[in-house]
Amino acid sequence: MSRSDYRPARTLMIQGTASDVGKSLLTAAVCRILKEDGYRTAPFKSQNMSLNSYVTWDGKEIGRAQGMQADACGILATTDMNPILLKPKKEMVSQVVVHGKPLGDFEARVYREEVLAEAGTIVQAALGRLRDDYDVVVLEGAGSPAEINLKDRDIVNMRAAAWADAPVVLAADIDRGGVFAAIVGTLELLEPHERERVCGFVINKFRGDVTLLQPGLDWLEARTGKPVLGVVPYLPNVGLEDEDSLSLDTAIAAAADSSGRRPERRAGKLDIAVIRLPHISNFTDIDPLGAEPDVAVRFIARAEQWGEPDAVIVPGSKNTVDDLIFLRESGLADKLDRFKRDGGHVAGLCGGYEMFGERLLDPLHTESDRDEVPGFGWFPFDVRFAAEKRTVRAEGYAAMPGWQVEFPVSGYEIHTGQVIWRGQAWVAESAGLASPAAGRPFRLRESRMAEESSAADYAPEGCADEAGRVWGTFLHGVLHNDDFRRGWLNRLRMARGMAPLEGGIRVGELREQAFARLAAHVRQHVDIDRLKRIIGLTS
Repeated sequence: MSRSDYRPARTLMIQGTASDVGKSLLTAAVCRILKEDGYRTAPFKSQNMSLNSYVTWDGKEIGRAQGMQADACGILATTDMNPILLKPKKEMVSQVVVHGKPLGDFEARVYREEVLAEAGTIVQAALGRLRDDYDVVVLEGAGSPAEINLKDRDIVNMRAAAWADAPVVLAADIDRGGVFAAIVGTLELLEPHERERVCGFVINKFRGDVTLLQPGLDWLEARTGKPVLGVVPYLPNVGLEDEDSLSLDTAIAAAADSSGRRPERRAGKLDIAVIRLPHISNFTDIDPLGAEPDVAVRFIARAEQWGEPDAVIVPGSKNTVDDLIFLRESGLADKLDRFKRDGGHVAGLCGGYEMFGERLLDPLHTESDRDEVPGFGWFPFDVRFAAEKRTVRAEGYAAMPGWQVEFPVSGYEIHTGQVIWRGQAWVAESAGLASPAAGRPFRLRESRMAEESSAADYAPEGCADEAGRVWGTFLHGVLHNDDFRRGWLNRLRMARGMAPLEGGIRVGELREQAFARLAAHVRQHVDIDRLKRIIGLTS
């Protein structure tokens, strides 16, 4: 193509009247619809705040939502789709990740005053590269564009829309009430040129008879002079990743009874308890378990919620030291230790795995203000937190002690913790993994593009006890591997006196079905033809 024929990608931006109104899923739906209709489409969010991250094919870290949206588009995710990621570490402090690599930890005020001034250049360059490579770029906003205290340094809502010259669809959640006030109030707080950029509204999460809403829709269009592009009914069990732990906490609150205790476990289902750490990260690791027909997953945050689980998972953490202290102060550490000593099944994922060692060492104060904290002491290693973060895609094989077969696995690693094995005998034994009995259940190598795939050798990873009841790994997404997950669940079933279950769900197939279902749902309830005209794809 000659430069004279060049035309940057068309753009559309989805903003919201508040957080958690469904922007991420609406963006994913529009991305999938445009892909289905033959347009090369990419997602974009200039700045994301989330502990639920995604590792790109080249080992860079971005927001999980943009990775999911890239999957909806059928393309590989890159850091241009989310050039700036904020990962909260403690009150008013976040780790700032720029193009997939940590820049540093910043207090909110310092970030706004010292970093945001240069962030616009980074964002515009990333957006420009995407517009060079695709037909359409669908942008997602953050929170609300009417957050007056933040607008002077905005890089993620109306200023990003201006950089992209993008028409804006304003999404609102009717389920939380006050939807008309939220829409009109948001418009009133925008500057005139920002208000002009809003091309219409989508009312999300509707329940009931839409004809009863029609008088309000007519009033809204007359009041604002802008169209309602669609009313999207609430779609349960979408089966796609949530942006952050806000939706997770909503689900936990809805599932608990009025006393905060969990109901008795259901007959015929494995009861798997996941500890809801204060700084839980990458909680989508658990998602496949919730889709299994023989599993009931529940999150617990207090000792009285323990119940009688068949297995307990300690998930990832952005602040492993403080979350381990939380376990001790809440009484959950005593429950977990007793459960393990009584022969219970326990799995640790990344931060949870780190807690299973002898000590957490943080001399650089990478994760906390403490130099050292004792771990559970279940495995013979210390964990030292380093300044550099390891972010890679990984693949290989896994088999717990006592398993008769190895299963292929793949996933990704995001951690600063480095395992330091204690005792020369253990180091010598684990260095050359001869069998799963050596206590290292995983054999992994860094994933590479196909032409480089033979360059890396497998190395032992993770740890397990002799019976394979307690194990841990740095490999996020390990439970997304269908055969491995079913193998572990069948061990739990046999421990409970239940017969193994053949088959089970296939995560990849369910994911594609979820994208198709979401796209069909939004296509049915949103005026897509009008949306394409707004984007400039049709006349």
